[in-house]
Amino acid sequence: MTLRHMEIFRALCRNDFNTTKTAHALNMTQPAVSLAIKELENHYGIQLFDRIGKNLVITMAGRRFEEYTNSIESMFEDMEWEMKNWDKHGLIRVGATLTIGAKFLPFYTKQFQDSYPNTNIKGFCGPANVLEQKILNNELDFAFSEGIAQDPSIVSEPYMDDHLVVFCAPNGRYRQGQKITLEEFKKNNFVLREPGSGTRKVFDLACEKHGFKVEPVWEAMGNTSIVNAVYQDIGIGCISYRLVDWAQKADLINIIEVEGLDLRRKFYVIRHKDKKLSTAAKYFLYLCNETNFEVPDNL
Repeated sequence: MTLRHMEIFRALCRNDFNTTKTAHALNMTQPAVSLAIKELENHYGIQLFDRIGKNLVITMAGRRFEEYTNSIESMFEDMEWEMKNWDKHGLIRVGATLTIGAKFLPFYTKQFQDSYPNTNIKGFCGPANVLEQKILNNELDFAFSEGIAQDPSIVSEPYMDDHLVVFCAPNGRYRQGQKITLEEFKKNNFVLREPGSGTRKVFDLACEKHGFKVEPVWEAMGNTSIVNAVYQDIGIGCISYRLVDWAQKADLINIIEVEGLDLRRKFYVIRHKDKKLSTAAKYFLYLCNETNFEVPDNL
């Protein structure tokens, strides 16, 4: 039994069980239509039609088979349409590091879905090393990361400039905008992101370039936790300026400058080098790279 058999059966039902009309509609011969119906009946071992004179009369089994074929045809049509339109109506699996996921990914998703409302977005936020593994396992189509991927099978493409800022409690030892020396900087306790995060890598590398290493008194995976700890004067923090501008405007922190400490970085789109992106996925990335595409300051 094939889909062609079902097509012939359904055509026969639509053409008043007339084999001649059915043959004409399908550009077949009348004997070929009769043979296909006979093959169906032999396959299932039942009568789909009673032969009364020159007329075919559908049986109860035939009616039940018609219900199945209607359902199967509907599913088949849905499959054909969805597969042929997958680029516009499929699924995009996108990941982001915690910094990008907190500030940008929800906004990217909303802007994208305004243009592609029928495309589903499945998001995941986690550490850079976890994102890389998910890309290697084909669990993500692409991801936004704060650093270049380590695995050579993963392509890293820069898409946004960023920089970290050092900040302290509003009633701490430093005032807003104050510039301090590296020697003064090293005297402090530090509240930092966890080892392995993109933010921590940038901070550690900047310190290593000046010949010293920081041992934080407080580590956290969440940027809000770091801001709260700094506000309580547990130590000074260092995360993306994009994530603390709101706290500075609310006088919850003071942003300070450290002489000679280069905390500039880029955000990257990472994906497997062999991954073929759909049209919708490419448009998602286009939005993120567009020069006029900016996240509101209040996010």
